[in-house]
Amino acid sequence: MLHTVNKSPFERNTLDSCLRLAKKGSTILLIEDGVYAALNDTAASDKVTARMGDFRFCVLGPDIDARGLGDKSLIDGVEVIDYGKFVDLAAEHDAVNAWL
Repeated sequence: MLHTVNKSPFERNTLDSCLRLAKKGSTILLIEDGVYAALNDTAASDKVTARMGDFRFCVLGPDIDARGLGDKSLIDGVEVIDYGKFVDLAAEHDAVNAWL
């Protein structure tokens, strides 16, 4: 399953809920304000790093750029993707769950 997280981990518990309930082997795509979870050396980075073996983590590059975060260090292993790859991910997975 593809899970999309669009809320900042510093304002909502959406990422925590996703990490708790998603099944191993799922892909988690950080979009919109959810991209803040991909930043290195934050309170959220430990949560993401701890689950790297369970999930594939991706982040939408245009959303990083839109928030002026292009010069920030991202967590090693988080794949930066574009809109085309977002569409590919949606097509590759049986279902998409949007965590709001």
